[in-house]
Amino acid sequence: MKLFGKLQPVALLMLRLALGIIFFTHGYPKLAGASAGYVAFFAQHGLPGYLAYVSGVLEVFGSILLVLGLFTRVTAGLLAVEMGVAIWKVHMGKGYLAVREYEFALVMGAACLALASVGAGMLSLDRPLFKDKSGK
Repeated sequence: MKLFGKLQPVALLMLRLALGIIFFTHGYPKLAGASAGYVAFFAQHGLPGYLAYVSGVLEVFGSILLVLGLFTRVTAGLLAVEMGVAIWKVHMGKGYLAVREYEFALVMGAACLALASVGAGMLSLDRPLFKDKSGK
């Protein structure tokens, strides 16, 4: 079991990288040429259209911050909230028992919530910037 404890910094880095890649690939189209379609999609689900741009900015720049491990807790917390809203407003049409409808957003939200609670780990920019005077 001590081996897994030693792997924690690498595991957190891999989690941040995976989340960053996925969020970037989902956020970039919202800011690039396909933004009008996303505005209509958000409006169709009862959300203000401008939230498509807010979502795109959060996902693109949030993904970069996650990969760097900078402001990780706040960024991951915001992305977890976004996934919660996505589940609630978009994916719950068939009820909470239809897990296949929202499993992706659920996993992404849970991973972000875990990262927000644990932090970025030692292999991050948060580490040198925000460690306290005792070295923790």
